[in-house]
Amino acid sequence: MTARVLMVQGTGSSVGKSTLVAGLARAFTRRGLRVLPFKPQNMSNNAAVTPDGGEIGRAQALQARACGVLPDVDMNPVLLKPQGETGAQLIVQGRRQETLAARAYQKHKDKLLPAVLESFYRLAERADLIVVEGAGSASEVNLRARDIANMGFAQAVNAPVVLVGDIDRGGVIASLVGTQVVLAPEDAARIKGFIVNRMRGDITLFHDGMAFVAQRTGWAPLGLVPDLPAVRTLPAEDAADLMSTLVSEHSDRAEISQNGVSRLRIAVPLLPLIANFDDLDPLRAEPGVMLLPVKQGERLPECDLVLLPGSKATIADLAVLQAQGWDQDILAHVTRGGHVMGVCGGYQMLGRTIADPAGTEGEPECVAALGLLDVETVLGENKRLEETSGFIEGTETEVSGYEMHMGQTSGADRQRPLLRLNGQPEGAVAANGQIYGTYLHGVFANRTARLALLARAGGKNFAPGGWWYESGRGANGPNVPEKHGAAIDQALDALADHMETYVDLDAVLALAQPINAQEAAQTL
Repeated sequence: MTARVLMVQGTGSSVGKSTLVAGLARAFTRRGLRVLPFKPQNMSNNAAVTPDGGEIGRAQALQARACGVLPDVDMNPVLLKPQGETGAQLIVQGRRQETLAARAYQKHKDKLLPAVLESFYRLAERADLIVVEGAGSASEVNLRARDIANMGFAQAVNAPVVLVGDIDRGGVIASLVGTQVVLAPEDAARIKGFIVNRMRGDITLFHDGMAFVAQRTGWAPLGLVPDLPAVRTLPAEDAADLMSTLVSEHSDRAEISQNGVSRLRIAVPLLPLIANFDDLDPLRAEPGVMLLPVKQGERLPECDLVLLPGSKATIADLAVLQAQGWDQDILAHVTRGGHVMGVCGGYQMLGRTIADPAGTEGEPECVAALGLLDVETVLGENKRLEETSGFIEGTETEVSGYEMHMGQTSGADRQRPLLRLNGQPEGAVAANGQIYGTYLHGVFANRTARLALLARAGGKNFAPGGWWYESGRGANGPNVPEKHGAAIDQALDALADHMETYVDLDAVLALAQPINAQEAAQTL
């Protein structure tokens, strides 16, 4: 059977493209199609490791899960991981290539199209349908000349486009119609239909709006999708989405106790280059946890645990942490008996020094870190990308996840490892037991391990027999799956059901066009 292709583009960033593609992927997979996701170019510090040791955007790994397949580097052949305001690390087909300034990358993009097409056509050999996700806004005509992410890619593979607008942010009629106005006629002609996402309230109130857009553009109105709270369980695509979700959930879960049992308060400083922040998702889902996002300009609140998550540029984020005075807040927290945990870049920040002799993150330098762990880190040019599993040290409590880092950490506190992965000690624990770190992303994904780490931080009610331990298992509250992946699958199924109800999936599928293998050979 010849594979078909359909591309989903947006009127802007964060309109819900990634989520809708995941929903389409799960819905069409449930109909018996072999569906694969594809995003030519992604910009995100939320990444995933593939089974062969490559690296792709976390959104494409989620979409692969929606399709019931393992993630593959060909699903996201170009990944940009921002390291500051003007530059990013370039990952091509899962492997780190170089760090480029933004302007240099714009001139570099056309050289990447062969790799993008190679990955796309490889996927086409084993799919019935490829659902492609665009990047940012379809109307970025200033970037059209070398575009590989939106209309440039659609042109290269002759893909029809469905355009997504977000009504929740306002101005959705103008953003949809305006996209047609600014695009070149041949690009605008590729758009065959549109979806309006995140409708709140009575959806009949926007039926006239859907009709207006359809009449003005000639595009098919494919769906008006109400906001679905269940999708907040899914990993956020970028830090802006994370911030919105954390702030919303914090206000929703403002009570500090239930049945007289206090929640464990976890403060998370939101640093500019926070990475792999889906590590926070299992904590968000844990009913006995109050996650406290801390924005720049705010002080760290009273809490039980300060959690420092991953960072794409550890030294730069450490400088922000210190400039905010959060280093002093953390020291005061420790003096009061509080706990601090670091994951990956956060783990590196807890040590005495971080050295970057090769200039991996910027100019070569060695900086003083927080000094809470007796370890030091040297950043290098070789990146460790590996899925791994093991146990919390000294226990039979299983952990699993992946490592994704360019640093090597050594020092006396590593003699007290936090974990044992593949039989080897990993991470470090301070002599006082209050400070600990690990390179393992996903360390909270297994609930038994999550509860053990929360109990270590002072939450005795998370230990076996404790109130939160039992309530999460359904005795006094909602059941929490042992593996966070089960909660993600539940959310994907709910999303697919939602799409079946509010999107004309038959019409969407009818828009998909066959991929011409002969044209593919000529292109390559």
